[in-house]
Amino acid sequence: MAVSTIKAVFTANIQELWEIVTSLENYQWRSDLSRIEVLNEKQFVEYTKEGFPTTFTVTAMERYKRWEFDLENSNMYGHWIGTFCETDGHTEIVFTEEVTARKWFMKPFVKLFLKKQQEQYIADLRKALQQ
Repeated sequence: MAVSTIKAVFTANIQELWEIVTSLENYQWRSDLSRIEVLNEKQFVEYTKEGFPTTFTVTAMERYKRWEFDLENSNMYGHWIGTFCETDGHTEIVFTEEVTARKWFMKPFVKLFLKKQQEQYIADLRKALQQ
């Protein structure tokens, strides 16, 4: 299992940041996605630009504080935890992803893949907040 955590601080208020991150309808700010399909109130599928699907099942949601879900696709499975904290007009997010590769030859690359994905996500989020 690979674990990757990323922290970032934004000048946005926690409500604005929460709404952007948790919205399943307004995902166009994400450079890695082509679409999101909502299956029900607890499950959704994200499709990469190449059409590769990953299914997410929400396991916890505490508004403006915490969002968690299990994730699964043909290459890996795992759990994601996102925490949000507002202090002095700044909002800090901490996203932790624990993933297990399904294929043995992918195991050495999973942590690097996670880091790259997390960094792109934060960069996209910063751009979305500037618009």
